[in-house]
Parts: sequence; C-alpha cells; structure tokens
Amino acid sequence: MEALSHLRVIDLTRVRAGPTCVKQFADWGADVIKIEMPAESGEDILGPRQGSDFHNLHRNKRSLTLNLKDARGVEVLKRLAKTADVLVENYRPDVKHKLGIDYATLEKENPKLIYASISGFGEDGPYRDRAGFDQVAQGMGGLMWVTGLPGQGPVRAGIPVADLSAGLFAALGIMIALQERSRSGKGQWVQSSLLSSMIAMMDFQAARWLVEGEVPGQAGNDHPTSMPTSVYPTADGFVNIAATGNPIFARMADAFDDPALAKNPDYANAKLRSKNRVALNEGIAVHTRRFKSAVLIDLLAKAGVPCGPIYKLDQVFDDEQVRHLGMALPVPRPEGGEMTLVGPAIKLSRTPAKMKRTVGVAGEHNDEILRGLGYSDAEIAALRSAHVI
Repeated sequence: MEALSHLRVIDLTRVRAGPTCVKQFADWGADVIKIEMPAESGEDILGPRQGSDFHNLHRNKRSLTLNLKDARGVEVLKRLAKTADVLVENYRPDVKHKLGIDYATLEKENPKLIYASISGFGEDGPYRDRAGFDQVAQGMGGLMWVTGLPGQGPVRAGIPVADLSAGLFAALGIMIALQERSRSGKGQWVQSSLLSSMIAMMDFQAARWLVEGEVPGQAGNDHPTSMPTSVYPTADGFVNIAATGNPIFARMADAFDDPALAKNPDYANAKLRSKNRVALNEGIAVHTRRFKSAVLIDLLAKAGVPCGPIYKLDQVFDDEQVRHLGMALPVPRPEGGEMTLVGPAIKLSRTPAKMKRTVGVAGEHNDEILRGLGYSDAEIAALRSAHVI
C-alpha cells in the first residue's frame, strides 16, 4: 500500500509553487484530482501541456475540467470537497473569495478539510493583492544581493527558489495539519507565501543580520563565512572543495604535501581563513591546477576532504551515484511508452514513491470522478453540454 493512498487532494494550483506542493502527495499515492478549466488551450505559463516541465510537475494526477465561474461548477467542487482531505490553491487572495471557494466557505462543507493557500506575499497585509513572482520574491527576500560575484550587482538564482520553497513549506504545513487532525478531528487553513518562504530559506544569512547586525554581501563561489570552500581550477576544468574547519584544512594540506599551508598563521582559524580568503584560494589553486579533476577528487576524497565535480545537467544524470539514487525514473505515458522524469528526493524503506503516469488530456477523468460523486450519466452529459466540465 502506498504511503498516502488514504488521502484525496484537490489541486487548484497552476504555475510552479502550488504544483510543487501537490506533487509531494501525488508521488506517494494520494488520489490527486487536478481541476482545470474546460477547453483550455493546453498552454500554461510554464509552456505547453505536453512539455517536460508540465509533465514533471503534474504526474500521477487525475484531471477534472471544471468551470468555477459557473455556479454549477462551484457546486461540483463543493461536493468534491466533502470527500477530500486536502485542497491546495494558489490564486491571488481575493480570487477564491470572489469564486466562493475560500476556506471559510468550504470548511462548512467539510470541517475536516485541510485547506492550503500559497500566495506571493501572504493572505493579508499591505501587499496582499499584489501578483507574486519567483524573481520578485528572490529580490525582496535578500537572495539576489548574496548571489553572484562581489560588486556584480543583484543576480537571480538559477532555479526558482522562492516558488519551490513555498511549495515545499506548504506541503510540510499540510503534513503537520494532517497529523494534528488525527487528534482533534478538525481541519485548518495552511498558508505559505513566496516572500516568507524566501526569507526562511535565507537561513544563516538572515540570522547574521538579525543577531549580529551584519549585512551579507556577494561572495561569488566562496562560502560567505566558512573558508576554504570554493571553486578551484584543475588541469581540465573546475572542482568544488570544502576544507573548512582545522582538521579538514590540515588533511587537505597533507594531501597536497604542503604542511606549511596548514601552519601559516594567516590561516590559523576560521575567522582568519575567511579574512584572508583571496590569498588562501590562490595558494590552494597552485596545487589544484596540477591535477585533472577526477584525479584530484579521488585524492581529496580518500583524504576525507569534501569535494566534487561541477556538472552541466547533461553530466549530472550520468554520475554513478546519481544513477544509484534513481533520480531519473521512467514514467508510463497514458497513450503508451514512457517518459523519463526527475525522481523524488525522499526515500522511504517500506512505502516508496511510485511514478505511475505522466499527464494525459485535460478532463480525461471527468466521468469517473463525477460518477464517484453520485452524478448520473445524464447529469454529466448536461454539465458537459453547458461547458461546466
């Protein structure tokens, strides 16, 4: 039995943060019903419905088309909500109230419902009605001023960190609410936002300001505080080395047969190594340039020094450890054949995730879902002819 096969999740999300949240439930067997507008073009802000991004975010779901601007569509959703454990939405805060599908309304239909909202800036406050976007949250959360080379100016991260973290924090909040419901029998409203999640992801950088009054700046490939941790040149490319802490720093110096490096008073402790990082990096690079990347990684790994290659994505999935972890998995297509998608990062020993299907056509499960809610074939046909589904 799959870990979450006892749960039904209504997915009212689009773009990335919401689908990232819902994917955590779909991969572990929850009955996820994705609500889509009837006769959608098949396009999303992420690209075409049959594109890699859409498949990766929306695998393992059933699709129900439903026009929520029609009162009959709202009535279908309310009936569905009575059977659900979780509903996830990422509308702008005012939209769900206009549609009549907000938490206060659906709680009356199902007091046990866990209702999760993901917004740009929060469900209330002065920025409540602003449209959220990942890069805007990266800027407001402080990430863009600690990313990039010193003096370069603000730089966005190469992945949508705010979207992804907001989705993952929402999933964590839902899990907490489900655990609490097992004792109280009551649902509740779970909220996350791109802005709050981005600030939470700033972690020690944010704490440096709040506790010590330090404003972190751009450090490029150097770790902001723990040196030497950086990118170093080799005879055929670059590697990452993380030799922070006196014992590891000494092991690296021994591996390079350079005991003077570890004994240099300018590098005697973490504070000095951080202060003198430019000279330190130059001294390490003298050694790293003597080796090809693979040879250097083998040398340092045997010495107990954290290190690794720097891959482009076409190299990532060829790595033997990545293959062992199963991070690229075949997923069946509804029309036959398979597609390879990114595997889940979490492993459970008894109830692993299952990649059951990619995305099919919008509304392909309309009849089976509606019959399960008690609609007759005649009623389903009437909803279809009225473009409610």
